[in-house]
Amino acid sequence: MSHVKIELDFRNYLHEKAQESRQNEMQAWFMFVAGALFFVGGVIISVNLGSSPEWFIFIPYHMNFDPGPLLSLSLIISGLCLLISGIIIGLRYYHERMWFMKELQKAYETELGKTTPKEELQKVRAKRPVKLNTTKPKEPRR
Repeated sequence: MSHVKIELDFRNYLHEKAQESRQNEMQAWFMFVAGALFFVGGVIISVNLGSSPEWFIFIPYHMNFDPGPLLSLSLIISGLCLLISGIIIGLRYYHERMWFMKELQKAYETELGKTTPKEELQKVRAKRPVKLNTTKPKEPRR
């Protein structure tokens, strides 16, 4: 009886970790979106400043050290950092969640004798009696 409880606890643990990983993955993608907004905002500020900075790909350099160009440069750099880290962290949590889901499927297969939860649900539905609709049909209005 105790091995059943341990197996149930392991399955609950896997469910919890899969949910946590899904939430962390969503936060990583939100970080990616925030990075994209920061990056685009920084580029737009750089373009609208009036002075023509020299560009290295999409990062301006050799510009006046006024508050506007410094703000645009900081937005571009922080946006790039958020973009890259959001993608990397999002992929990491995606793979972690897939691993938890595979382990959860293995735990169900060992418990149910090599049947998946979907097949087990179909078996339960097949055993359940079908309810018939015994109510009277309504008469049409005249």
